[in-house]
Amino acid sequence: MFAPGLLKDKVILVTGGGTGLGRSMGTRFLELGAKLAISGRRLEVLEAAAQEMMEATGGEVLPIQCDVRDPNAVTAMMDAAEAKFGRVDALLNNAAGNFISPTERLSHRAVDAVLGIVLHGTFYCTLELGKRWIAAKHKGVVLNIATTYAQSGSGYVVPSAAAKAGVVAMTKSLAAEWGKYGIRLNAIAPGPFPTEGAMSRLMPTPEIEKLFTDRIPLRRTGEHLELANLAAYLLSDFAGYITGDVISIDGGETAWGGGEFNVLDAVTNDQWDMLEAMRKK
Repeated sequence: MFAPGLLKDKVILVTGGGTGLGRSMGTRFLELGAKLAISGRRLEVLEAAAQEMMEATGGEVLPIQCDVRDPNAVTAMMDAAEAKFGRVDALLNNAAGNFISPTERLSHRAVDAVLGIVLHGTFYCTLELGKRWIAAKHKGVVLNIATTYAQSGSGYVVPSAAAKAGVVAMTKSLAAEWGKYGIRLNAIAPGPFPTEGAMSRLMPTPEIEKLFTDRIPLRRTGEHLELANLAAYLLSDFAGYITGDVISIDGGETAWGGGEFNVLDAVTNDQWDMLEAMRKK
C-alpha cells in the first residue's frame, strides 16, 4: 500500500509542520509523492526544515509563517498555498500546545494558550479550507491529531483534554455535515510518541516517562514512522470510505486503562502462586 505514488501530486498542508511529529509525517508524505506546505510561527525553523526535507526526499515544500490562532493569518496561509500549488487537497491539523500542571495552578492565560492553538486554530483552518472546497466543488480530506484522552478526559492536562474533545466533536460533526460535498474528516488519537518539545513538557524526567511506558501493554512508546504511515493511509484514496472516525495508535494504552483489573500487571509470579494456593484452599 505504501508504494512511492500513494500520495502522488496531492497537495497537503501540515500545520505545525516544521518540527516533531508534523515534520515526520510531512517527510513521509513527500516520500509517497505529495507536494507539501508546512506552517508554524517561526519562519526560520520552517525554512530550514523545508530545505532539509526537500534534500532528503526530492519533493517540493512551501514554508508559510502562520499563527493558527489568528483567522486572518489562516486566510493568508491558504492563499499562499493555493498561489504556489493551485489548490490544497488535504489538511493535517497538527499544531498543538500542551504541558502538565495541577489544574488549580493554571491561569486563564495558560488555558487560553492551549485552547487557542488546539481548538480555535483547528477550527479556523478547517473552516477556511472547507469553505473553499465547497465553493470549488473539490473533494478534500481533513485529518486532525487528537489524543487518547480526548474521549476519556485526563487530569493534569485539562485544557488539552477539553480542546481535543472539541476537535473530536468537530471531526464527527463535519464528517456528517460535509459528506455530501465529498469532504472526509477523520482524527488520529496517538499515545506517547516522543518528540523533543513534547518530552520536555510532558515527560521531563526518566521516572515520569517510565510511568507512561509501564501502563502501555507493548511496553514502549510509538515510533514516528508508525504514526506517519497511518496518517498517509487516512489521507490517501485507499481510505476513501472512512470518515467521521477516530483511530487510536497507542500500543494498547486505551485498552489497558479501560480494564479495572489490568492493574494486576503489578502482581509477581510468586504472588500469583500464593494467590492460587489461597484460592484452592
